[in-house]
Amino acid sequence: MKKNIIDSKEVPQICAICSFGTELADGSGILCKKTGIRKPDSTCKKFEYDPLKRVPRRDPVIPNFTAEDFAL
Repeated sequence: MKKNIIDSKEVPQICAICSFGTELADGSGILCKKTGIRKPDSTCKKFEYDPLKRVPRRDPVIPNFTAEDFAL
């Protein structure tokens, strides 16, 4: 069975990716519909995951290989 990211323990429960939170205009905090103004890395019992707010990890940089690297 495929692992569901919503049920995964790898998703941090922070206000920055909560469905109730909206980022403030100056970027210093999150305006929560349930609890008010909070820090982006804080959490509460009302957390509800919003997959569209999550920033995915970047792909690793692939080094440039030459033919000399594969020679024996």
